[in-house]
Amino acid sequence: MTKILFICHGNICRSTMAQFVFQHYVEEAGLSDRFEIDSAATSREEIGNGPHRGTVRKMNEVGIPVLPHRARQVTKEDYDYYDLLIIMDQENLWGIRRIIKDDPEEKIHLLLEYCGEERDVADPWYTGDFDATYRDVSRGCTALLETLIDQ
Repeated sequence: MTKILFICHGNICRSTMAQFVFQHYVEEAGLSDRFEIDSAATSREEIGNGPHRGTVRKMNEVGIPVLPHRARQVTKEDYDYYDLLIIMDQENLWGIRRIIKDDPEEKIHLLLEYCGEERDVADPWYTGDFDATYRDVSRGCTALLETLIDQ
């Protein structure tokens, strides 16, 4: 089983969206028994809060189930437990390295790396543009799943 942790700053917008989207794609492909999927934050700002209303609205709009979730901060133990830590942007890279220090097993990757892009997932916290975030997350999750299936 491949264990994946999606990570963003607050764990209420992008990482939860990626968690829900990837879980949906996995279930549609009949691969639920091959993956464990969760999400977390690099900050403590939103701990205990549910998904952002913009994420919930976008998931409802595209027919992807919103799973029960409360924001939590990533821990050092998460590095040992998860096979992949998928981050949404460069700021998250700094944040996760502050928590776990090092990545000797090369588990940490930007989501859009899987699309061959070296850029951040659009952050709706500042723009309110959950459509752009969904486009990035959907593309990244599709490419990630294809990569993992092909391994």
